[in-house]
Amino acid sequence: MNWISNVVRPKIRGMLRREVPENLWIKCPETGQLVFYKDVEANQFVIPGSNYHMRMSAAARLKSMFDNETWFDIAVPAVPLDPLKFRDERRYIDRLKDARSKTGLNDAVKLGYGKLDGLAAVIAVQDFDFMGGSLGMAASEAVIRGLDTAVEKGCPFVLFAASGGARMQEGILALMQLPRTTIGVQRLRDTRKPYIVVLTNPTTGGVTASYAMLGDVHIAEPGALIGFAGPRVIEQTIREKLPNGFQKAEYLRDHGMIDMVVHRHDLKATIARLCRLFSKAPAGSSSLSSSASGGGTGRRASLPAPA
Repeated sequence: MNWISNVVRPKIRGMLRREVPENLWIKCPETGQLVFYKDVEANQFVIPGSNYHMRMSAAARLKSMFDNETWFDIAVPAVPLDPLKFRDERRYIDRLKDARSKTGLNDAVKLGYGKLDGLAAVIAVQDFDFMGGSLGMAASEAVIRGLDTAVEKGCPFVLFAASGGARMQEGILALMQLPRTTIGVQRLRDTRKPYIVVLTNPTTGGVTASYAMLGDVHIAEPGALIGFAGPRVIEQTIREKLPNGFQKAEYLRDHGMIDMVVHRHDLKATIARLCRLFSKAPAGSSSLSSSASGGGTGRRASLPAPA
């Protein structure tokens, strides 16, 4: 019996067992429903049954927005990796290495330049998987570079915000990025080109206190948490119970803090329509400059960083 139990049965189980990928299923945070990953991915990471909007990676977001899933990457100036030599439980530089390995990004913000429904646009996406989308010097340089590129190209700038706030490992240097990005927004505003902000789940802290709330139009995805401090901190400070749905996208829309709540499936059409309205561009026109029109797919090309 020992030979049958210890040798034969394990071999039979090994032949019958199939390798199952770790991400084969996704559990809906709202209902607990298990959904096939491929179905969620095909649905732009929206749970089909509950309509819960999962987080999207920066690359997936750019694919969903640019025509033919094609864009030009915009290079970002390099910054010091660990200016304060910060260490808590781990060294900051080690955390950066892990985040880069996990996401494939250089930092929390990825930039793309391409066609949005035929109209040239610069799009910036904050990836929450990169250290909570926190704002440090590198992320700030990316936002500012995106704004400056929109000024140079004379096109709209679209920002998808997702962040827990300023990056604590960079201290005062991270907080200094709030006014720097604000100045970048003002430079774009002086050219009278549209700045559209899409607030995703979550958008909080210093990002909400700066460029994320300075758009010409503020759109939010359904159910997104948006605010400066979290609900628990506010309740402890004012010693009052907050209203149901406080700081959720729908609550903020009803109270005038944001302009609209738009389902992810309708985002591209809505943003394109707003960009055309503000740019006074006719439907179906294309204003991509010749400097970026001949390099194959944008995912394999890049616009150079400034000198």
